[in-house]
Amino acid sequence: MKRCWLVLAVLFPALVAVVPSHAKEIKIGLITPLSGDVKTFGESVRNSFLIAVEEANARGGVAGMKITYVIQDDKNDATEAANVANLLVNQQRVKAIVGSVTSKATIPVSDIIQAAKVPTISPTATNPKVTVADGKRKDYMFRACFIDPFQGAVMAKFSRETLKGESAAVLFDASNDYSKGIAEVFRDAFRKQGGKVAAFESYGKDDVDFSALLTKVKASGADVLFLPDYYNKVGLIAKQVQEKGLKVRLVGPDGWDSPDLVKIAGSAIEGGHFSNHYSPDDLRPEVVAWVKKYKEKHGQVPDALGTLAYDATNLLLEAIRKAGSDDPEKIREALASIKDFKAVSGKSTLDRNGDSIKSAAILKIEGGKQKFVRMVNP
Repeated sequence: MKRCWLVLAVLFPALVAVVPSHAKEIKIGLITPLSGDVKTFGESVRNSFLIAVEEANARGGVAGMKITYVIQDDKNDATEAANVANLLVNQQRVKAIVGSVTSKATIPVSDIIQAAKVPTISPTATNPKVTVADGKRKDYMFRACFIDPFQGAVMAKFSRETLKGESAAVLFDASNDYSKGIAEVFRDAFRKQGGKVAAFESYGKDDVDFSALLTKVKASGADVLFLPDYYNKVGLIAKQVQEKGLKVRLVGPDGWDSPDLVKIAGSAIEGGHFSNHYSPDDLRPEVVAWVKKYKEKHGQVPDALGTLAYDATNLLLEAIRKAGSDDPEKIREALASIKDFKAVSGKSTLDRNGDSIKSAAILKIEGGKQKFVRMVNP
């Protein structure tokens, strides 16, 4: 028998080397909106997640395990997000999850995975309630992005100091935790910096006519209009701002980041500024290599959502490597211990709440494209 194995090893060395590394698998899940109102977000996240997994498997997997995955579409709907989280946890028996993308979908996911003790990292959900609710830490939930209080304060400061805004108006979706939360942060920060908030108005998630609200904005005399929502709604509002002839500077958060923003808004969004998690114009080697890789595979520049998904997936895979196991508790412990992880979007340290401490990029829409303005540190 020993002679037989010796002959096999000589004749088929690849067989002997490859089989052990793939003898064990680890299954992870991805929750992302592949349909619904922000499907471009979901597509970018899926594309980038797959690149990270494919790269890891090409290196022989992680901790001696081949990575398999299950992708679920949450349609950017809170109920659907809860349903697919339950499916991944209870039927697919995944060991860890990447997702979801928006805060309103990720908050219900975080409650489910916390009860099931499945380590999960969201690439992009920025509402504080994702990781902490009622003062209690959800210790199985993490994120690869900065949080709303940071970018809300960043854009309030930028509006006051750089744009020289004296009076701001804020329009937000009252049904969306992301939109409402960041609107409140911006309002309070703008006031603290000596600015006046002349209008603070809400709308419904299905609203498409904003003329009444914009009439109030015009009457308020605001010179800055803060729009904390996703690209599709921002595009509609921007067009109506232009149609009404409002002379305001448009500013917003990371929800603006989609190639469809300019497609929807056209010239109406020209000159607008928003905070984001990275800029493809950043000349750091990690960014240059990532942009090249994504463009070669998908024919376009990766947005911040996709970039953070790549970072989040690699953060999770690093935790699995450090844990050396598919045990969810060990993966959670390893993820919580990560410091100064060298990601595309910048060095990332996970704090005691599982939130990433990192810088923000300010971008401007100029000539129909995003132009990098500056980085802002925490």
